[in-house]
Amino acid sequence: MTHVPLPHAPEAPGPTIRHATAADLDVITDLHTRARATYYRGRVPDAQLDSPAERDRWREGWGRSLARPDATVLCAERDGAVVGVASYRHEDGAPADTVKLFQLHVDPDNWRGGIGTALHRTCVAGWRSDGIATAHLEVYWHNQRARAFYTRHGWQPDETRRPTPDATHLDLILPVGPASS
Repeated sequence: MTHVPLPHAPEAPGPTIRHATAADLDVITDLHTRARATYYRGRVPDAQLDSPAERDRWREGWGRSLARPDATVLCAERDGAVVGVASYRHEDGAPADTVKLFQLHVDPDNWRGGIGTALHRTCVAGWRSDGIATAHLEVYWHNQRARAFYTRHGWQPDETRRPTPDATHLDLILPVGPASS
């Protein structure tokens, strides 16, 4: 099934962004699983998208992120439901003024509704507040929707990490800059 959002959906109120808790683990995992299945379908084997073992693997990963004291996991809520999630932290061995955006997912039923932008804006504000100079991420090469989203928000290819011919992901960077006074 291909997900196609309504082109002229009514303007919804902005989401509430909050820090995730352990109680959010299952809803985050389900949202992540739905989002991945929607944008990877046809590019990776269905078993990687639909199997309970794969869902369990992602649940374990999100559980580790929620438990890490050095990680930030944010939830976007609209009408009391979690409709987006983002996760970032300093990558092991990276410079102190660098952060990696590990995950940013929006429930497919809420695509193009400002959820991703609100999560991204909150991440960038946190990075600026923490004195971060540069953020980086890896985006699936064929995920044109995500690549366009990140380009609109100022991300650009990381020239120091050129993709190999068989690469599945593209490295992007975002110069964060200082917080406004």
